[in-house]
Amino acid sequence: MWCRGIRGATTVENNTKEDILNAGKELLQKMIDANGIVPENVACAILTTTPDLNAEFPAAAARQLGWSHTALLCAQEMNVPGSLQKCLRILILYNTEKNADEIVHVYIKGAIALKGATAQKK
Repeated sequence: MWCRGIRGATTVENNTKEDILNAGKELLQKMIDANGIVPENVACAILTTTPDLNAEFPAAAARQLGWSHTALLCAQEMNVPGSLQKCLRILILYNTEKNADEIVHVYIKGAIALKGATAQKK
């Protein structure tokens, strides 16, 4: 079994608790569906937002989806000039038998434009 990283990103319409939670749940569910993620096999998940999203901890979205025993960490992305704003990112460290090329990274909404993204359109 390997510990693989699964990346995902989305943009959030407004800096509100509701919008952050909805965007986080939507992205996480798409990542779960695309990779067959079973929460018991998740080592941890790191959820980040750009500095313009601070109305809620994005990890609360994972908790609402039932990830009550998963190690979660919230952080703020670097504020790089010209970077995508209102962006929520998730990195899941997942224990799996899948090869690295079988992992599906999920980028939706405005985050499809991120360099190196394996886009999955909504």
